[in-house]
Amino acid sequence: MATIKPFRGIRPPKNLVEKVESRPYDVLESDEAREEAKGNEMSLYHIIKPEIDFPEGTSEYDPRVYEKAAQNFQMFQDKGWLVQDKDEHYYIYAQTMNGKTQYGLVVGAFVDDYLNGIIKKHELTRRDKEEDRMKHVRVNNANIEPVFFAYPDNAVLDHLIMRYAATEPEYDFIAPIDGFGHKFWVISDADDIKTITEEFSKMPSLYIADGHHRSAAAALVGAEKQKANPEHKGNEEYNYFMAVCFQASQLTILDYNRVVKDLNGLTSEQFLNALDKNFTVEDKGTDIYKPSKLHEFSLYLDGHWFALEAKEGTYNPDDSIGVLDVDISSRLILDEILNIGDLRSSKRIDFVGGLRGLGELKRRVDSGEMRAALALYPVSMQQIMDIADSGKIMPPKATWFEPKLRSGLVIHKLD
Repeated sequence: MATIKPFRGIRPPKNLVEKVESRPYDVLESDEAREEAKGNEMSLYHIIKPEIDFPEGTSEYDPRVYEKAAQNFQMFQDKGWLVQDKDEHYYIYAQTMNGKTQYGLVVGAFVDDYLNGIIKKHELTRRDKEEDRMKHVRVNNANIEPVFFAYPDNAVLDHLIMRYAATEPEYDFIAPIDGFGHKFWVISDADDIKTITEEFSKMPSLYIADGHHRSAAAALVGAEKQKANPEHKGNEEYNYFMAVCFQASQLTILDYNRVVKDLNGLTSEQFLNALDKNFTVEDKGTDIYKPSKLHEFSLYLDGHWFALEAKEGTYNPDDSIGVLDVDISSRLILDEILNIGDLRSSKRIDFVGGLRGLGELKRRVDSGEMRAALALYPVSMQQIMDIADSGKIMPPKATWFEPKLRSGLVIHKLD
């Protein structure tokens, strides 16, 4: 069963939150962060992307960059831009995108739950990315940015959250660039804190939605600290890491689409003929065509959109992985026809999150940068949970969650 605890969050004062908060570190490049932080010394980018404080071209993995993160984190606290709460709290974080709001509980998740598989993952992680985030956690002795979890729907927690949602939030702002709304409440009532802890203790599993590398890094640093402490008791703050947990039914998963640089030596006609083996192919003309159901794909090639429907027998409906559209397209199109086998390393393919729309696929192909584009129907949260429960791993680049969590609303110290 899941173990969580409240924590003494480090947060910006209400009047500074819009100066401090930022997008997460891994959704933008260094030059973008430098531009967004221009003229704003309070931007969290100085902590999560501190290479912006060095000359352009400085590697984000330079040891000096990690040290700068720690220096800036301390400076933010010294100047009162980040202030630690006196008592332990849970927090509620609400995000609104396109008129839909999802409510997350910000908690301290248990390191041992990650190590023992109670916190379940559905993606593989890369050791180099884990090590990068581990260095960042170590040098700051804090989880600066949260990870993104899902939990099975819970009526008790939903009622509690809605009660707070009817009150004035601590933070309430519209983020720049995407225009999504963000609200934040502090839960200080002892009975409510007890209720949240107890309800989570009834859950057999929590599920990583987004932030697999941050989850791994946070848990592994916690485990390091356990081993390094001869007086370790199990209740130390480093045994927990910061997560925002949302009810599974509230989450929005967008399509995660593919663009390819070439057709593996085939002409367009040869490529379409090869597709006919496993798909019903229909020319939909020049207007953008979006897949409308599972096992239907949308191909953009030579200025035309094609609907591709996987034929019966090309997938096993009883196989939680084989039935996924990301697996079908990877096996039968990218690998079998285009000879793109390793999606993680191939330079012949790129991936486009669904928030950019299918117009972005068209643009990249029409520009000549890419030869063709493939749009997929998004996976469901239930599919992700089923796969995680079975202990299997999804194919790479399978999920795209929106909206992304803003960073800087609250930070968790490890001591």
